[in-house]
Amino acid sequence: MPDLDKLLADIRACTLCADFLPEGPHPVVQAHRSARILVVGQAPGIRVHETGIPFNDPSGDRLRDWMGIDREIFYDATKVALVPMGFCFPGSAKYGDVPPPPICAETWRDKLIAQLPNVQLTLVMGQHAHKWHLPKRHKTLT
Repeated sequence: MPDLDKLLADIRACTLCADFLPEGPHPVVQAHRSARILVVGQAPGIRVHETGIPFNDPSGDRLRDWMGIDREIFYDATKVALVPMGFCFPGSAKYGDVPPPPICAETWRDKLIAQLPNVQLTLVMGQHAHKWHLPKRHKTLT
């Protein structure tokens, strides 16, 4: 199993979905072995794609407010891991963003989660994240 730094470098250099991403690949992830909170979302939005900062949009503001933590703690990788199901912006659809390509999670997810041994709380948001992390309990929230 590769160490976390090497794995994160590989993820950030990934181009597996380049042919399917309208804005091109720009994997966004935050993780550290000591993180105790894991936040799992769907995939970065366009603003996150442009800035390279996870949850750097109104949804991130709302999430931090719900969690009761500020940006300093949220963006401290030693405390909070931000690991979406898809690491790149998948594009926009008629009603929101395109779902993350399955190959991203299939390629990276288990390897990355295995490198986060101290996670004590996982916040799972979105249908694709629920299906992966809670397969026996998955129900639609709409």
